[in-house]
Amino acid sequence: MVNIPEMMISSSSGPRPIPVIGMGTATLTAGSDEVRVAVIEAIKAGYRHFDTAALYQTEKPVGEAIREALRLGLLKSRSEVFVTTKLWCNSTERHLVLPAIKESLQNLGLEYVDLYLIHWPLKLNQEQFKVPVPKECIATIDIKAVWEAMEECQNLGLTKSIGLSNFSSRKIQEILSFAKIPPAVNQVEMNPLWQQKQLNQYCKEHDILLTAYSPIGGIGNAWGDNRVIECDILKDIAKSKGKTIAQISLRWLYQQGVSFVVKSFNTTRMKQNLDIFDWSLSDEELSKISHIPQRKNIYLIGMMTSEHNDIMAKIDAEL
Repeated sequence: MVNIPEMMISSSSGPRPIPVIGMGTATLTAGSDEVRVAVIEAIKAGYRHFDTAALYQTEKPVGEAIREALRLGLLKSRSEVFVTTKLWCNSTERHLVLPAIKESLQNLGLEYVDLYLIHWPLKLNQEQFKVPVPKECIATIDIKAVWEAMEECQNLGLTKSIGLSNFSSRKIQEILSFAKIPPAVNQVEMNPLWQQKQLNQYCKEHDILLTAYSPIGGIGNAWGDNRVIECDILKDIAKSKGKTIAQISLRWLYQQGVSFVVKSFNTTRMKQNLDIFDWSLSDEELSKISHIPQRKNIYLIGMMTSEHNDIMAKIDAEL
């Protein structure tokens, strides 16, 4: 089993560790039992951070897997795992945040989560989530009111830390102007083809850990593509080092000083994704990667079409 390095984030009890690599559970195809089994296999392989969200509908199987791992002796205590979940956009109002985290905790079967994130910086006025989202259902949020409710979640002990997902530096700056508890994490799309250099630097300057999702481009998901896997520069580096392209991408992230969540329910790839800590990319290889043409890929998990660009500009959600 691989010992995964850790980074430190702020919490209600002071700085606490978060595993550098976590297992993502966003899936449109896997059933609940498949997710549960995959999480157990990931625990066996050494994963200790599990990332879910109200939107993913994987909170229940993640919680079931943790309880089963405890019964099997794979884990000695709840404190050995780091669990992240997220506030969905239909609950980004002051009075809806507390009920939302309580529902997530009920789904997980946990007394607390380690990290609770605002999933996106907007409000969706939909009874049932459908894509593409009609323009009239998208609205701005009162971020001060929502963040105050997030702080309440931490103060009540329902989460150890609070943070953001898909927030720009401008949005973060707004939160920092009034926050009593600053965000510990900002989770965003990041990989060699969307390197987030300015946002990463901004977060480092404000002691906010950047966490990368879609580290290999979201391949295999409806919202992802093959751009990272088909990148010639990454192919050449992988071939020369005898590594997979996924391993090159993950090692590159590690050397950028960020944490990351990667989703694979295949046990072989789970283990391969952990095999990135006893070797490194050279300065020459890092330089080649830094010159890869950039283009972001994730647009609100496939919810947005080109006609939504004016709305995205309105809500200042440049990612």
